[in-house]
Formats: sequence, C-alpha cells, structure tokens
Amino acid sequence: MTELSEDVRAVVQDTELPPRLRQQVLDVIEARGDVTVEQANDIAQATESRYLDTRIDPLDPVGTVSAQSIGEPGTQMTMNTFHYAGVAEIDVTQGLPRLIELVDARKTPDTPTMTVHLDEEFIDRRVSEEGGDYTERNAAHEIVWQIEATKVLALGDVSTNVADMIVSVDLNEDTLRERWPTVDNLDDIAQEIADTIDSKLGVETSRPETTRIEFGPDQPSYRELLQLVEELRDIVFKGIEEVTRVVIRKEETDDGDEEYVLYTEGSAFGDVLDIEGVDASRTTCNNIHEVNRNLGIEAAREALINETMNTLEEQGLDDVNVRHLMLVADIMTNRGEIESIGRHGISGNKQSVLARAAFEVTVNHLLDAAIHGEVDDLDGVTENVIVGKPIKLGTGDVDLRMGAKQSGSPESADD
Repeated sequence: MTELSEDVRAVVQDTELPPRLRQQVLDVIEARGDVTVEQANDIAQATESRYLDTRIDPLDPVGTVSAQSIGEPGTQMTMNTFHYAGVAEIDVTQGLPRLIELVDARKTPDTPTMTVHLDEEFIDRRVSEEGGDYTERNAAHEIVWQIEATKVLALGDVSTNVADMIVSVDLNEDTLRERWPTVDNLDDIAQEIADTIDSKLGVETSRPETTRIEFGPDQPSYRELLQLVEELRDIVFKGIEEVTRVVIRKEETDDGDEEYVLYTEGSAFGDVLDIEGVDASRTTCNNIHEVNRNLGIEAAREALINETMNTLEEQGLDDVNVRHLMLVADIMTNRGEIESIGRHGISGNKQSVLARAAFEVTVNHLLDAAIHGEVDDLDGVTENVIVGKPIKLGTGDVDLRMGAKQSGSPESADD
C-alpha cells in the first residue's frame, strides 16, 4: 500500500459514516485510481453530510410516517389477482389482497408458491454422467418429478369392470420412464406403484401384465368399488403432495448465463430444500410461516420485506422506501414469532387500553380494562389524541422551561 493510499484511507476513516458505507466510499475512490487526498476528503465530507441529513431526527414519529408511506400508495393498488410475472400458467395473488395477506400474517396464502433454483454442480454432474442426448433440461426435469405430485391419472388409464368388481390401472410405459428416469426396469416401477396402492387402500393387488395392476373391494359392492376409484385418484405415487404443478423456465442470471428455474403451484418449503439438486441458498417461498419454520425468524423477516417490496413494485409503486417496510417487518417479528398487524396481533396487544379500544371492539376492551383495573399511562399517540393532550413525539416530548428571573441580575448568571 502506497503512502497516498494510507492518507486517503485515513481521510475516509475519520468520518462518522457507518463501516459499510465507509467501505463503499473507499471502493469508489480506489476504483477511480487518480483521486488526490484533497479530492478524497471532499468526497468523504460530502457523503458524510448526505448521510447525516438522511438520519431520523430524535422523537420523529417513524411509525406514523411508515404507515402513511405504505397506506397512501396502497389506495392505488388493484383489487384483482394477476399472473405471476412471466409465468402465465401459475396464478399468484398480487396487489392489495397480497399486501393484506402479508400484514395479516395469514397462516396459508391464497396461492402458495415457491421459486426453486437448481444447483449448477448437480446439473453439470448429471449431464456428464449420462452423456449422449442428455441435456441440462433433462436434469432439471429429474428434480421436477421429485417435487411435483404424481397421481394415478398422470401415469395411465383407470377403468372399472362392474361385472367382476375389478379396478384396472393401465400404466403408460413412456410416462413411467419419464417420471422415474433413474430406474431402468419398468417391472420395478410398476411393483412400487402396486405396493403403494396396497398400503394406501388396504387392498390386495395383482399384476396380470407388467404395466397392468388390478384390485377390487373385499366384498362385492358397487358403492365400495366406486369408493376405491375415488380414493385411488388422490394417492400421490411420487413427489410432494402439496405441490400440484411445477413450471420450468429458462432465465438469465445476473452474470449473463442462463439457468433453469422452477415455479411451483403449492408449497412445501422444507421438503424441497432437502431434495438433491436444489440450491437451498436461493430457493424462496411466498409463505412467511414456512420460511420461519425452516430457516428461522430472521429469514422470515427478510422474506416479509422482499414479498412486500415485490408486491408494491409489481404495481408500479417502487418509489416506497424500503425502510418503511423494514420497520413493519421489525415490528411483526421482534418477539421471535410472526405477529399480524391487527387486533389478534400487535394492535390487540398494546399496553394502552385506549389504543386497543380505538382500533377494534371498543366496548369489549374498555369493559375488560375496567374489570381488571388497568391503568393507561398515556404514552402513545392514539391515547393522547383521544384525551386531547399533545402527543409525546417531536416537540410534544420536549419539556423546556424558562426561569422567571430578569436577565442582568446577579441571580440569573447561573441560569
């Protein structure tokens, strides 16, 4: 390191900038290469000035500002459901309904979905192992068949013989080879399917042909025969039961390459992360609670911010500062679990009786407070507005008094 670089570094380090911003300034200066100490000082001072100007003033009502900053553009959002960006086959709730879903912390979204990224090393290894006409898309389809729920209607035809009380399943050989690409023997696949029917339906199957499976009810009953057929339709032979469909797309990466990305209808985040070939570091889910269960509360907070920001951006409201969304996510997750913003969550758990009563079910809150002898200290905004007092934010929390002694008298010298 040259002496000049040390001087430049010292100039930048001698500011009130946070470490990450300080490093960014150094990176920009070093990328230029021809910056003098004086110029570096000017850049550092200008950055510091802008940084100090953007900091929140003491006693600033950040909660109210955030609520207004999200609520005002929310009035411009559409009420209907849009297709997922670029994936016409999968409907995903967007607009105002999605925003309400997020702040309500719904246990299950209306349209749960996952964006599954694939591990490049796994794809390359499978292509090199198989060789020939085997492509990256074939390797991606291997993972698709492990995720998408495979039911009997996707494997072949189901027919009933009422005279003999027999249900027949005629399996399609091409479909079996496609969905079980790593199994060479069709007989093994058909037997696996027959064993699954045995265990799930409690019947005894027979295989008169390699790809034909037959079974029937214990007692000759037309009703039981139809019941078996209905139950057969719901059996999942491969994949994850919650994921009904997977769409595969080729997309461009940040570095200009192309990769296959899977979009699912339905979600089972933990099960997908365990599948070999799935890149767990980039795979995402729009169900915040699933993210919390599998990755923890910090990951859920990050997912909440990203999902809210994506919902606003999709509606063309990308000028909402992410810090407002971060504050909402912090409030919802700061107790170690995801709480909704409503009477069953944050608003309903406030310390102030009047604040709870002002939100919803007013009479119930006031009656409960009276029965239990609760006291309201009037610390928040809502309760002070209700009783007509200045709120304890901004100038309302500054308690400044001036002495009554006249200036110039000896007694006023110490005031």
